[in-house]
Amino acid sequence: MPRDFQWKLPGAEKHLRRKENWLTRLHLDPWLLGGLLLLMGAGLVVLYSASGGQWAVAQAQLHRFVLGLMLMFAVAQIQPRTLLHWAPWIYGASLAALVAVLFVGTDAKGAQRWIALAGFRFQPSELMKLALPLMLASFLARRHLPPGWKHLMISFALLAVPVLLISRQPDLGTSLLVAASGLVVLFLAGLSWKLIFSFIGLAAAALPALWMVMHDYQRNRVLTFLHPERDPLGTGWNIIQSKTAIGSGGLEGKGWLQGTQSRLEFLPERHTDFIIAVLAEEWGFIGVCVLLSLYLLIIWRGLSIAMQAGTSFSRLLAAAIIMTFFIYLFVNIGMVSGLLPVVGVPLPLVSFGGTSSISLLIGFGILMSIHTHKALVDK
Repeated sequence: MPRDFQWKLPGAEKHLRRKENWLTRLHLDPWLLGGLLLLMGAGLVVLYSASGGQWAVAQAQLHRFVLGLMLMFAVAQIQPRTLLHWAPWIYGASLAALVAVLFVGTDAKGAQRWIALAGFRFQPSELMKLALPLMLASFLARRHLPPGWKHLMISFALLAVPVLLISRQPDLGTSLLVAASGLVVLFLAGLSWKLIFSFIGLAAAALPALWMVMHDYQRNRVLTFLHPERDPLGTGWNIIQSKTAIGSGGLEGKGWLQGTQSRLEFLPERHTDFIIAVLAEEWGFIGVCVLLSLYLLIIWRGLSIAMQAGTSFSRLLAAAIIMTFFIYLFVNIGMVSGLLPVVGVPLPLVSFGGTSSISLLIGFGILMSIHTHKALVDK
């Protein structure tokens, strides 16, 4: 090895160590932060095109990202053991907000999901995606793991109440995501495969009853998923146009701001639920792969933080947050490509949306807190 390289290497290591220490003391993880900033930047570029070149839409999303990053930084300063003690209060406040939606919530597109407060509108169900895994992780971490039947029943009760409240809004997509965030915690707490398959069997047996209580639009979504061509100009229009946009992009796409399906308004909800179809049409298969690479970087880092967490509470909570983020991604891409029914789930940190983006960034703030506080203790 050359002599000059041997002399330079120690200095480089010290420089990198100082940089990591600086970020750690601010409770920011460089890999996670870098991946999130790149993803949000890509999201703004796609959103500008999906909105028809309206800078006001992209600017509004940018303001939400800035607010979300500020809250992420603030939450990252809170130690995990503090979150452990706050969990019941956060869950109770989120539950109260869900109940308030039933009485004072505002309507939009036939659904009552939002609360207007001081000129701003927020969706309490999005906050429950964090409050529920926080509560379950806090509850189970204080007990012997794997949980027994008594603690399992209590956990299912804690899970069922918000899911039922959200489903009454009605909001099938969010209720499924909230349920998934809680089930991930229970799975990671050490449920046996025998119990898991038993619950799957019970869920399958309950499908006919579920069909009877579903709203008409929810039934139509399932039927459209099975056969979208049955009503190509009605309920099947969204998914048919979405798959057309994805397929027309080819390998390299048509170019930024050049998508015909979105620009000519054939593609509905193009700046929210179906935004990845705009990306696929304009940037092609290569663009989709680049975006998925950013998602994989974030998911990989989140799972690494979960595996390195020092307590049961931190491990359960970190894994639930990042797996809920993955489910967000999986469901959105699945429904846009016709592999899953359309349930109204946005593409995380790319689709236009305020409460959703802010709640996700708060979750990543919790991840950073779990990682950086442990790193400082280890030193």
